[in-house]
Amino acid sequence: MTTREQTERARLLAEAARIASACRKCAIGGERRNNVYGEGNPCARLMVIGEGPGETEDKLGRPFVGRAGELLDKMLAAIGLSREDVYICNIVKCRPTLRTPGGLRNRAPDPIEIANCRAFLDEQIAVLRPALILALGAPSAKSFLGPAFAITKMRGRWYEGPHGIPIMVTFHPAYVLRQTGGEINAVKRLVWNDLKQVRARLDEPAPEPPIEQAGLFEG
Repeated sequence: MTTREQTERARLLAEAARIASACRKCAIGGERRNNVYGEGNPCARLMVIGEGPGETEDKLGRPFVGRAGELLDKMLAAIGLSREDVYICNIVKCRPTLRTPGGLRNRAPDPIEIANCRAFLDEQIAVLRPALILALGAPSAKSFLGPAFAITKMRGRWYEGPHGIPIMVTFHPAYVLRQTGGEINAVKRLVWNDLKQVRARLDEPAPEPPIEQAGLFEG
């Protein structure tokens, strides 16, 4: 990837983030502090997609920087990756909230919010053109694979995503953190198995470019 192409992708993402920050299609757009568009390597081979920002993410304007983000960093490190190696975002860019007597609480994004935000996600995928997508949690998986997707039964497999990009689905880090006792170790083992598949796929040799693109006919 040339520096010029990396710069151009970064420019396109920055412009899309500016447009997303002005969006108020959903009610949550008027309640959030920041539009959490995404961050990372614009030429990343792996795109990590969660469901929506939480309280810390909303405050800081960055994805996965709370407790779930700390676990995601460890998950990536386990397969030899850092945040700087990947691109991280969510299917919705504003924090989905539920108003309670104790204040705003996190919730999963609803279908209308997901649909309203889809153009921003599609543009991110089109700009990055990653080799693989790692979908974290059921809402993220369902946004690509349909409402019938059952994460407990169907995670850990490869699916075809936008532009033919392979998608691996695993549990969201926040879900892992909610487990207790022996359950947390069992869930971590499942996530580890999914991550190993991602690492193996990333380690596969890249397909050879067509002869015309390989420079054999130049000059």
